[in-house]
Amino acid sequence: MTTWFVLLNIAILIILLIGLFYMQKKHISFSKRVFTALGLGIIFGFGLQFAYGPASEIVSESAGWIHLVGGGYVKFLQMIVMPLVFISILAAFTKMKLSNNVGKISSLILGLLVGTTAIAAAVGIAAAVGFDLEAVEITQGEAESARGEQLEQSFQSIEGRTFPQQILDLIPANPFLDFTGQRPTSTIAVVIFAAFLGIAYLGVRRKSAEQAEFFAKIVDTIHAVVMRVVILILRLTPYGVLAIMTRTVAVSDVDSILKLGKFVVASYVALAVMFLIHLLLLTFAGLNPVTYMKKAFPVLTFAFTSRTSAGALPLNIKTQKSLGVPEGIANFSGSFGLSIGQNGCAGIYPAMLAVMIAPTVGVNPLTPSFIITVIAIVAVSSFGVAGVGGGATFAAILVLSALNLPVALAGLLISIEPLIDMGRTAVNVSGSMASGILTSRITGEIDSSVYNDMNEKIEAEA
Repeated sequence: MTTWFVLLNIAILIILLIGLFYMQKKHISFSKRVFTALGLGIIFGFGLQFAYGPASEIVSESAGWIHLVGGGYVKFLQMIVMPLVFISILAAFTKMKLSNNVGKISSLILGLLVGTTAIAAAVGIAAAVGFDLEAVEITQGEAESARGEQLEQSFQSIEGRTFPQQILDLIPANPFLDFTGQRPTSTIAVVIFAAFLGIAYLGVRRKSAEQAEFFAKIVDTIHAVVMRVVILILRLTPYGVLAIMTRTVAVSDVDSILKLGKFVVASYVALAVMFLIHLLLLTFAGLNPVTYMKKAFPVLTFAFTSRTSAGALPLNIKTQKSLGVPEGIANFSGSFGLSIGQNGCAGIYPAMLAVMIAPTVGVNPLTPSFIITVIAIVAVSSFGVAGVGGGATFAAILVLSALNLPVALAGLLISIEPLIDMGRTAVNVSGSMASGILTSRITGEIDSSVYNDMNEKIEAEA
């Protein structure tokens, strides 16, 4: 009987996928198809949960088949990340888009990423205090205890690593290894390698124009092919979002979420405030925040459902370009934003945990010295996360250990971690895009006519 129910669920998924394909054939906009996929995924996921229960064998087997679609889409996106980053940055040099101000652009992007993460830490502290969150309110079961032990083991593996060591990890000793994505800092290492090749190209062009021209043609050809692959993959976005959202909702533990409802609400209030701060920064820069929200909707939806900033990188870059950001800057901000200055994972989350856990060891989290220390450590650690990888988990470990707070208590929220992580990832991606847009605005390289042109959207190509 289980098999028949699984087959029924698969058939329903196929019907929904066919419906999305029909919408594509009718030339319904990309954003509307993504939004429809999101809604259908939520409805179908809750339907599976209420019909069989989140822990049932039917849901487990169905989720495996559903993940074939969603996980496959994410892997396709991850497949193109390294080629896209490398060839796009190199093409920016051959097209003379990054010839004179690479240092300035990099410094501005990094400054904005780390600066907004410091602001995010302040927002996280305010949310934890405002909602009166304390770790002692959470019941520690077997899952929480196991997670705590795992975090302590992770801490032991990075304990003693200095900030200079973490920065050193950014440099590509073997760029071919980094192309495989084997290190947490591989993406940034590929960015640095591509920038070195670009600078070398500029030197060759001054001494041997003919060789430089031949190299530029090769780069432009590869760039055109890679961008075509990106477009082909982006066409699959609505189908991927449907499958990812269905699986996420179907296997979610609603009872645990309800028990920790205050923590979920506090987290999303903080994330919403941080997103509003992104919009305010764009407004102060003279840019329309409504236009940003409309164009950013598809990539933020994907980031929310998939919980992967790396997978969202192709959409991130395409969205920035549709907002008038030069390709070189879009690639730098998108790539750096994968592991440096993540507003949600490395800003809000560890700051909230610090405030929640501090009272368990007799520390008053409301003292000005503690608040200032948390914000400073979060800002520095948000850069250091790039040296160890692991997103929110490692950010929390770095911050809590620096404050001499018990690392294991960060495992108390494991039951609602996936739900919170969805919002964190979306805010990470928004912060990355905002840094690219603001950098373009400061350097005067943003194309305002493209930014304000609603015809310049991802759906125009995808």
